[in-house]
Amino acid sequence: MHAPQSSTDTESVAGTSAPVPVQGHITAPPDGRSRPPQRHDLNGLRGVAIALVVVFHIWMGRVSGGVDVFLTLSGFFFTASLLRSAESGASLNPITRITRVLRRLGPPLLITLLAVGVASVFLLPRTRWADLGDQLVSGVFYYVNWQLATTANDYLAADPSVSPVQHLWSVAVQFQFYLLAIAVVFGLAWVRRIARPEGPRSLRPRTFAVIFALMAVLSFVYAADGVRRHQAWNYYDTGARLWEIMLGATVAAVFAARSNNPAGESSARDSRAWPTARGALAGVAMAVIVVCGFLVDGVAAFPGPLALIPVLATLALIVAGSQTAVATTLSNRFFAWLGSIAFPLYLWHWPLLIFYLSATGRSQVDLSGGVGIVVASIALAFLTVRLVERPTQSTTFTPGRIAVTACAVFAAIAVTASSIGWNAFISRSITAVQADGSVDEMTHPGALELTDGIRAESTTLSPPLYSAPEDLPASTLEGCIADFETRDAISCTYGDLDANRTIVLAGGSHAEHWLSALDPLGSRHGFKVVTFFKMGCPLSVDTMPMLGANEYPDCLDWTQTVLAEVAAMKPAYVFTTATRPREGFPGDYTPSFYTEVWRQLVADGVGILGVRDTPWLAYRAIDCLADGGDATSCGISRDEALDPVNPALAASFQLPGFSALDLSDAVCDTTVCRVEQGNVLVYRDEHHLTATYVRTLTTELGRQLGTATGWWTGP
Repeated sequence: MHAPQSSTDTESVAGTSAPVPVQGHITAPPDGRSRPPQRHDLNGLRGVAIALVVVFHIWMGRVSGGVDVFLTLSGFFFTASLLRSAESGASLNPITRITRVLRRLGPPLLITLLAVGVASVFLLPRTRWADLGDQLVSGVFYYVNWQLATTANDYLAADPSVSPVQHLWSVAVQFQFYLLAIAVVFGLAWVRRIARPEGPRSLRPRTFAVIFALMAVLSFVYAADGVRRHQAWNYYDTGARLWEIMLGATVAAVFAARSNNPAGESSARDSRAWPTARGALAGVAMAVIVVCGFLVDGVAAFPGPLALIPVLATLALIVAGSQTAVATTLSNRFFAWLGSIAFPLYLWHWPLLIFYLSATGRSQVDLSGGVGIVVASIALAFLTVRLVERPTQSTTFTPGRIAVTACAVFAAIAVTASSIGWNAFISRSITAVQADGSVDEMTHPGALELTDGIRAESTTLSPPLYSAPEDLPASTLEGCIADFETRDAISCTYGDLDANRTIVLAGGSHAEHWLSALDPLGSRHGFKVVTFFKMGCPLSVDTMPMLGANEYPDCLDWTQTVLAEVAAMKPAYVFTTATRPREGFPGDYTPSFYTEVWRQLVADGVGILGVRDTPWLAYRAIDCLADGGDATSCGISRDEALDPVNPALAASFQLPGFSALDLSDAVCDTTVCRVEQGNVLVYRDEHHLTATYVRTLTTELGRQLGTATGWWTGP
């Protein structure tokens, strides 16, 4: 998915195209030279691509490949405009060019962001406002792709839990490319003018073609590796996306190098040569663009090598020229009109889709609902073009341009100020939660209500719903967990730091959340807790771990490093998770790659404390509660989450030194696993326990741990 440019973004390419009409008008080139014939077909291609994006988002739940079409066209047109300006000796002031881009993209984007913010107040639970606020602010300043990547937002199909601004990552990537392209083309042209004042005003286009091609190759290799290593990040990564844009830029530079005749005569001659071959090329390319989304899972594969399919198809349509039957079709009034509203249509359709699902409580859109979203999106896009885009394109400060600019500035200030203000309020609450590590068992018994029968009157929930996502183990707050890209074994020590006995706590975040109980137990019973954590990485040897649908080789390397350090350390035990939920089926199981790790540990003389994983939800508990649900309705059936018998018990009979720990009865009763127990919130997200609830598990974990180790009796 990608944001199409506004109707005035497309620039001409010497020998290839003239500017896309600004609502029916053709502007004169900034350098005063005549422009080549206009490529109406490429504007029509934008219309086809946005139609595919909308249809696939609403009814298919997939990425269509339109993202790659727009990225390629962006690189092609924008770079050509820069090259033409640099060669002509025009001003190289980057501020002027950036201002032009912001005038085109800014007002429609900012007004959309303001509308999303207002609608979210009424349609989304308050527990989502903090994250959305961060995304809105990052949208204002064109870095929302990095915001989504760093907060581990996988690119997901539309459902009520997905961000209504998830699609704006592509606007940010596009703008970041604009800044890079301006720096490269204008920067090198400026150096050339300083070095040789009497020579050419810029480097030759073929030199730029080589530069862009090299950048594309480097980015392509990086993206291909990213698909394998961490696709959730790779999807949003500007560096990984850059090759798609740079291929378009390379072709633009090649066309500029070949454009030796005035008014695009060489291009016109070339476009008439080999008409049959060009027509066939255009037909195949158009078919590929249309069917790409049906054949390739873009979320799992793009911007990796498979993205070459829509990118090369787009380049083929550019090369085929404007004299083919496909080009004639794309040049008709319908596609030209659709292309002219592409950018605002893109901006509006996704939030309308998410808000529709949120308001109706549905997980998918039916035919009539989808048609309604399309009609509403087109209507808003048409109004945006008429009332926002057209006035801002005026070359003078007309009342319309002044009014729209003022509205856009107000939107930016309102979105930024309200988001920062709300997040400051949440931050104060989070600071209070993190500073208070104690739990009053009389008012907030939490798990003790299930294990020890302690009852308390209903009172304020701890942690508060808004603060729950940040109710984290000390290791996360102190940076003692390796991120997705880190292979080094980061280690920290908790519990009794001077003790002779050691328990290593190792694995992913589901091992990590037990630290909040092991830390006080270590201090109380005289053992140190040495941690080795990596995000999304359960211990694994010989079997490639998976991160979603992708392989996670860094996890495998990290595990080998950790096991080597554990073997050298010779702790008494390694404490780690022993089960996982079944995918697509009820219950839980012990993966074979877990037992492979345990056998290696046993061979190294290390005992294993294998704790049964806690039940996983498919949604954020805090959102469900904020939306009117209660502790039971927002929970999950125990039979759905857990097998009747702990699957890890089998390993306890087969492996000497392995002890199975099971705290399921401290999280679930006989029928349901609630999201709130004893006035304490159980989950901070879909499947991680709050640090506060884990502290209330200390008593039961102490009982089981003392029995397994023989180090003490009782809690």
